[in-house]
Amino acid sequence: MTNKRGFASDNNSGVHPEIMKAIIEANEGHTVAYGDDIYTERAKQKLYEYFGDDIDIYFVFIGTAANVLGLNAATKSWNSVICAETSHINVDECGAPEKFNGFKLLSVETPDGKLTIDLIRKHMHGFGFEHHSQPKIISITQATELGTVYTLNEIKVLTEFARQNNMYVHMDGARIANAAVTLGLEFREFTKDAGVDILSFGGTKNGMMYGEAILFLNKKLGEDFKYIRKQGMQLASKMRFISTQFEKYLSDNLWYKNAKHSNKMAQLLAEKIREIPQIKITQKVEANGVFAIVPSREIIEELKKEYFFYDWDESGKEVRWMASFDTQEEDILNFIKLVKSKF
Repeated sequence: MTNKRGFASDNNSGVHPEIMKAIIEANEGHTVAYGDDIYTERAKQKLYEYFGDDIDIYFVFIGTAANVLGLNAATKSWNSVICAETSHINVDECGAPEKFNGFKLLSVETPDGKLTIDLIRKHMHGFGFEHHSQPKIISITQATELGTVYTLNEIKVLTEFARQNNMYVHMDGARIANAAVTLGLEFREFTKDAGVDILSFGGTKNGMMYGEAILFLNKKLGEDFKYIRKQGMQLASKMRFISTQFEKYLSDNLWYKNAKHSNKMAQLLAEKIREIPQIKITQKVEANGVFAIVPSREIIEELKKEYFFYDWDESGKEVRWMASFDTQEEDILNFIKLVKSKF
């Protein structure tokens, strides 16, 4: 496998030079460990600027931890969490949400990765009945694992429904920057102000080296979370190396520039793919992912040798192509040239 820029995942990209520079600068000298440092304080101030200061902020290493521990804060072992069948917590976290928290995941099949009241209603029963797990959280992903984006109104409908049923809403925001660019909204507008309670705020897929933030937008849910984070093995001793990334990421609109570029590259890829009649794009291209059906398994394998990417559904020959903050137009054009040569 070469280091050629492919389309497998935005996790495959490197670190933005400005963020790498910030890490190097934070490496000078000593500072207090475990988050009691100036870098962590400055990073929190940046997040307060975006979301308001009446929230609780906790930095962790990875997205799985952000989701799992964030959900832990608002659930008991007899609770259940309603999520899309394609959600990361259901498909890509090796059962960690259920193992660590003890609750039950109730997955919902969706056509586009987005939950709706009609889709989740089948799980809305058994309240107060001790033989039935108690639904407590609706977990949504923004942007979704299928590259689609919830509108502001769609989120508000779900959060209002959750309130009516004494439930909370969790948002997996691994690609929240891409969603914000698509919506043309501030982070706060489609999260806190829209009624979201817990947010996993990601940056790794958009230019950071590692690190995620758990934001308790409903501050009461963050009570005692410092103990949950420690038991969850996510209290970083040298937290400054996570925090300094967030400070830089949230400064000078770096997050926006990176996400805008990756979204633009996905749109370019989709535009060029539509010129190839044998390939069918299966989802709206609203963030930085393109999902498509390629008619031949042989062609898929040949393409992977040059530009690696992942299958989404082997039985249906559906694949996923992801653009990153460092994807270049020439990457797209050369890939399209290769694809066209196979037909």
